[in-house]
Amino acid sequence: MSTPILQKSLPEDMRDTRALPGIQPVRGPWLRVDDAYAAQMARRVALLEEQADHVLYLEREALPAAQELLDAALEASPDLGFARAGDVVTCPDGRDVNVSSTPPLEALGRMFQNDFVLMEKRGDQHVLTGAVLCFPASWRLSEKAGHPLTDIHVPVREYTEDLARRVQRLFDGIKAGSPLWRFNQLWYQDPELYQPRSAFELRRVGSGLKEGPYYRTERQTLLRLPRSNAVVFAIHTYVLARADVPELS
Repeated sequence: MSTPILQKSLPEDMRDTRALPGIQPVRGPWLRVDDAYAAQMARRVALLEEQADHVLYLEREALPAAQELLDAALEASPDLGFARAGDVVTCPDGRDVNVSSTPPLEALGRMFQNDFVLMEKRGDQHVLTGAVLCFPASWRLSEKAGHPLTDIHVPVREYTEDLARRVQRLFDGIKAGSPLWRFNQLWYQDPELYQPRSAFELRRVGSGLKEGPYYRTERQTLLRLPRSNAVVFAIHTYVLARADVPELS
């Protein structure tokens, strides 16, 4: 078994594990680099090179939004320890990524710990039009690609029609320049970051049940891209051993 890729602690704004926060404004950078950066990035690069068909998806019409997202991330990158010389970005672990010769979502996946999901308005709903998803928490990109929000959450029992309408209103209300965030809480038996699972498979995960030796949480940031008007999920995954999780009460 390979060595688990774990963080040693949670960021301060995610340490209260007693209750999940609602959607709230982002204060500070919308992207982050933490102590697991090098190890997580090695896993991401391996997945991008070995299983690109499973972790990358982009509709042709979504290419402008993907490029806009890359531009926004590059704008934020100097404050996170990245350096840029022309088209080449040097990452905090010393790797170089050429952002002009690498497709935009792949470039994002090779530079940042985050997964990125593009949602664009098609009719009355936002549809998943592109993603780099190396660390799925028990879902498959192939089953959700090209689908609207309501289909993405099927068969989640709690995702009622009323909740679907409220989530769609949230997406409609996100303003450019005012990103929002939330986090979830999951317990896993397996610390592996790449956890694809069909929506129709038995889930080996406890949500909020405090079961399992590994605590997995996603910082989910929502932001609107001003030119394309796409909404982005930026998902930063943390996995901690139970002993390193703040005491639950």
